[in-house]
Amino acid sequence: MRVAGNAVIGWDMGAVLALGAALGISPRAMAEFLPGIEAVMVRTVHEKIGSGENG
Repeated sequence: MRVAGNAVIGWDMGAVLALGAALGISPRAMAEFLPGIEAVMVRTVHEKIGSGENG
């Protein structure tokens, strides 16, 4: 995750792409689906931080 202060701002895309490549996932598929997945992940983490949830 990329973090600024107390806010998650996204994923380290270099690490994500390397992990996808290691798992055999098509770079084209990752480019298509990761932005939407990242947006949901960031929003969910922020909601959990706001509610005081730990997990």
